[in-house]
Amino acid sequence: MTTWAHSLIRISNYEVETLQKRLAEITARRATAEIRLAVLDAEVEVEQTRAQGDASAAILLTAYMDGWKMRKAAAESDLMTIDSEEAGARDALTGAFEELKKFEHVAEQTRLNQLIAAAKRETAAFDEMALRRRSA
Repeated sequence: MTTWAHSLIRISNYEVETLQKRLAEITARRATAEIRLAVLDAEVEVEQTRAQGDASAAILLTAYMDGWKMRKAAAESDLMTIDSEEAGARDALTGAFEELKKFEHVAEQTRLNQLIAAAKRETAAFDEMALRRRSA
């Protein structure tokens, strides 16, 4: 493999690895955001259950629900942002893989062309030797 091809492939591999790490980080943030939403849903159920058995908790439930709705909206907004970021990261990773495969294909094609050219030179040399023997 030629030096330029090896360098391009190494750079492309580095980009793919970097994007994979970025995607893994985004996926971890997504899981955290989903857990946050699940915890919010569980908390509201607990508060609603508590309000059914306690008059003072029932009075405060409306204020709690207002705050809960704002926290849930913020968590859902964060999750939507993470979804968009994840889609962009996946697209970038797909593009990086495609670039890597193109470079690998060009490198392989170059290697094969070099082998073909070497074989042609060898054949030409043998043909020339045969002609010299025949004419001698």
